[in-house]
Amino acid sequence: MGMILREMLKDIEVLHVEGSLDIHISDIHYDSRQVTPGSLFFCIEGFRADGHNFAAEAAEKGAAAVLLRKDVSLPRGITKVFVEAPRKAMGCVSAAFYGNPTENMILFGVTGTNGKTTTTYMIKSILEQAGKKTGLIGTITNMIGSRLIPTERTTPESVDLQRLFWEMLQEGTDAAVMEVSSHSLELERVTGCNYEVGIFTNLTQDHLDFHGTLEKYRAAKAKLFEHSRLAVINVDDESGRIILDGLECCAFTYGIYRPADIFARDIEIAAEGVTFNLHILGAKIAIKLGIPGIFSVYNALAAAASCYAAGISLKDIQAGLESIQGVPGRFELLNTGTKYSVILDYAHTPDGLENILKTARDLTNGRLVTLFGCGGDRDAAKRPLMGEVAGRYSDFCIVTSDNPRNEEPMEIIKAILPGLKKTRCPYQVIEDRRQAIEFALKNARDNDVIILAGKGHETYQLIKGQAYHFDEKKIVADILGRENVR
Repeated sequence: MGMILREMLKDIEVLHVEGSLDIHISDIHYDSRQVTPGSLFFCIEGFRADGHNFAAEAAEKGAAAVLLRKDVSLPRGITKVFVEAPRKAMGCVSAAFYGNPTENMILFGVTGTNGKTTTTYMIKSILEQAGKKTGLIGTITNMIGSRLIPTERTTPESVDLQRLFWEMLQEGTDAAVMEVSSHSLELERVTGCNYEVGIFTNLTQDHLDFHGTLEKYRAAKAKLFEHSRLAVINVDDESGRIILDGLECCAFTYGIYRPADIFARDIEIAAEGVTFNLHILGAKIAIKLGIPGIFSVYNALAAAASCYAAGISLKDIQAGLESIQGVPGRFELLNTGTKYSVILDYAHTPDGLENILKTARDLTNGRLVTLFGCGGDRDAAKRPLMGEVAGRYSDFCIVTSDNPRNEEPMEIIKAILPGLKKTRCPYQVIEDRRQAIEFALKNARDNDVIILAGKGHETYQLIKGQAYHFDEKKIVADILGRENVR
């Protein structure tokens, strides 16, 4: 592995260069701690640190060149490549270094506030049904076929992302499907990716601490389609219709209530799942999903539309969808052996919580008990909205911590309560999440449904900058004295 620097830079706009471009680059890095001799170091200006401040350390470790926006003092002989936008350049250079791997696979990108993870798992299942070895990149894990690779963020940095695609190709991958976060689009992490199909699921309030307004949040999501040959858009969602109006690429639409290319009819929701007729441009197939809820229908429509757009047969779409029996931490019913039910879900937005509570409400014969919190250092405006949604659909709420990060847990809880109080739903505040779960289980009645919302697949809690092991499946099992609840 390696490449001449001049060749790596041919697709980017270079302002000027100090030193030679005709040098061999052995590797690429944006973290100075990982720099190896002969590598290229990207000086990226982040939220907590500026890569320009670490260029000297990269040089000491043997970097042959640095890509940067502003000048820094470095030893003689190290090439400096000046660009206007280092993050964007990093994406293009990374793709070039790894041989533009996404040009040699069918790549699907899924963006939206909710439904990204489940939709990617559904697409992967359909593609594998069609005989394609498929990679997956997302919130829960990264996968090459069935091999799991731990993930740190929904969408990796461009260097890591292109390396991952290259590894997929080395292992014979035909296709890949990935979650594409609004942060990654705004921060140019997917620059250098060539998507066969870009998918938009929906847009509701989230990440306004980063984007500022819903309009800017939507604009960030829409950037996916600048990298996509085909688009698949949820036209039941207002933001989907706005994005559709501005598209330059060919689009397939899906929905339930508005006219669309792909739509669902005869929907029947039960505790064990949902059945419906899937209509695709004049054709109709019956679908039986093992995941309940109207949101599952939307996810299935997104997956079916995108695979159909990519040329997958209706037979494989049907079989792929019906073989999905759930996604970790997404409306996941735990095997508790009790006369009440415990459901684990990642819902951490007002709309996401409303979706699962509406579904749970229809399946509940006893009380619906919701345990939830809100993340720290994130969009604070959604906290009272979360409280109001929880109170509106629940018979009892337990307000606790999620990932407080660097905020005081009780301050986050206090911000939730005004919305909850508006609903007059009875509630209990228990700051410690494990104690809150224990309270919920010890006070459960026959036929109750307990929703543990917010953590889902996560096995940690972030408190004061530290990650503490926190696996809710293990915690529930321990409280109930069971070996496991999977």
